[in-house]
Amino acid sequence: MSLEILGLVLIGLLFVVILGGFPISFTLIFLATVFGYIGLGERVFYLMTYQYFSVMTETVLAAVALFTFMGYVLESAGLMGRLFHAVQILCGRMHGSLYLGTIVTATLFAAATGIVGASVSIIGLMAGPIMKKKGYDPAMSAGTICAGGTLGILIPPSVMLVVMGPAFSVSIAKLYAAAILPGLLLAFIYLTYTMTRTFLNPKLGPSLSPEELNVSTSQLIRELCFGLFPLAVLILATLGTIVTGWATPTEGAAIGCAGALAVTAVNGRLTFAAIKDATYRTAETTAMVMILLAASTIMGSVFSAFGTPQFLAETLLEWNISPNLLIISVLMLCFILGWPLEWVPIVVIIVPIFIPLLNGLHVDMVWFSILLAVTLQTCWLSPPVALSAYYLKAVVPGWSLIDIYKGMMPFMYLQGACVVLIYLFPQIALALPGLWYK
Repeated sequence: MSLEILGLVLIGLLFVVILGGFPISFTLIFLATVFGYIGLGERVFYLMTYQYFSVMTETVLAAVALFTFMGYVLESAGLMGRLFHAVQILCGRMHGSLYLGTIVTATLFAAATGIVGASVSIIGLMAGPIMKKKGYDPAMSAGTICAGGTLGILIPPSVMLVVMGPAFSVSIAKLYAAAILPGLLLAFIYLTYTMTRTFLNPKLGPSLSPEELNVSTSQLIRELCFGLFPLAVLILATLGTIVTGWATPTEGAAIGCAGALAVTAVNGRLTFAAIKDATYRTAETTAMVMILLAASTIMGSVFSAFGTPQFLAETLLEWNISPNLLIISVLMLCFILGWPLEWVPIVVIIVPIFIPLLNGLHVDMVWFSILLAVTLQTCWLSPPVALSAYYLKAVVPGWSLIDIYKGMMPFMYLQGACVVLIYLFPQIALALPGLWYK
């Protein structure tokens, strides 16, 4: 059996084992070791050692831990509650004002942290009980919270984009710039959908009572400023310095961590327990991401040493496969795999298999990365798994999973429409990188 065919057998067995429920990291290392020894002999151990240390010494990946820590610290800062309350009062006379407040708050929080679980949980704790109390439609309320929370996976400083950069050999700063307009477009689509539905059917989102709106102007301005101003400064200090090239992603993430600690301290929420919890959860999340990155890099190096990617690329190029068909096929595969798998193995294991093909067909990898990011974001709202539903159910147990699923489905379709828009109009993703990085 040739090495190229052995590589195909390796990938086929990998899919079977992963979908069978075996731990992904150890499966990757085990299969890479066994097949690598069969095909390469003792050279595989030198190859694995080199690849492992090359991943663990990649300085840009320190941004994963720093952005994760920043997000967890901001959870306890209390900014989201003040901002949500201010927007709620400011727009309270409108039907569906809580939907509007949820999406605006979720968009701003997404720009301060790239963690979906944290976003859905915090927004659910803030908005869920109030929506229930005011008689808002449970399904639409749940869908709005889940959809708003998933913006954290796309809008910078997205942790997923930090991982995508090295995995796809793309500048993280360019990915951040490319993700801004698609993220804002999604938020605008959510707002248009929710406010149109409540305009047509006001019972879905009743306006607030005059008693609830009886808040002094000074108090409203105070809540809005204390909720919005620190976040705006933090976003400019992190995202602004990265996309303008003033700081590397790692340096920008470090600035964000310092800013998150300062904001939390100013709000009187910086306690030893909060730092301990954020540190522990950061170590847990980062360890999971890094071991998967290392394991997938080892697998990828063995796979590449067999010559299988080049073999596949040459074969498909001989078939004259169109770039459009390949892109659509990869996105559909990732969408389906996004049900049983999290985004990390898809980004670092599955997609790199196709990168030589995409490069061979001259596909813009910045544009493709954003298409993939929005597609994987859609998986968070796609039953039967839809992890965001379980995060929301944990903090708002009064809503049934059936209602949550029903509410998420329209937003899943809206996200699918956004993927189509970015596919048909690439400048949605490429305009800002083209403007800032000529």
